[in-house]
Amino acid sequence: MKNAATRDLYGYWDQLRGQRPAPERVDIDPAAIRRVLGDTFIVEIDKNRSFPFRLAGTRMCALLGQELRGASLLERWTDRVALAELVTAVSSDLTARVITLTGSTLQGHRLDLELLLLPLHHRGKANSRILGSLTPSETPYWIGLHPIARFDIVSVEEVSAGVRASSRGTLPAGARRYGHLTLVEGGKASA
Repeated sequence: MKNAATRDLYGYWDQLRGQRPAPERVDIDPAAIRRVLGDTFIVEIDKNRSFPFRLAGTRMCALLGQELRGASLLERWTDRVALAELVTAVSSDLTARVITLTGSTLQGHRLDLELLLLPLHHRGKANSRILGSLTPSETPYWIGLHPIARFDIVSVEEVSAGVRASSRGTLPAGARRYGHLTLVEGGKASA
């Protein structure tokens, strides 16, 4: 997980699930993930395997140039079969996946992105929802002007149950973490 938004959403999901394989959809509190909400989505696992968006954040909609609610997750993928298999695996195995991908616009712009897929239970049923995020590695000027038209998968990583999202390393003595900030005790030394 390279992007901070990916780590934040995974950490939140992992904390919610506790000892369960996946949290319930109703456990998700948008206020708790407000920093990454614009990059976040929920997809339904439907019978037709079209995987329609139930919710999609504003930054994600801007990246793709449209309101995504009801649209298929598979629409812009070069290898739709591979993505459908990944979504199905996340849902049935109840394991998280991080997918590194490249997005391309019709104008020739390219962008590296990270797609996070996390299983959710819905009304006690597994295999019904996926919580995820789509985050770019940078924020180029053309986002919102030139939508991503095609996604290509670069790599896929299964996130094992013991992995914690906080890969920030150990804190120095006397340091405390407050959200994304680290407070290090100290101050100006007297001369």
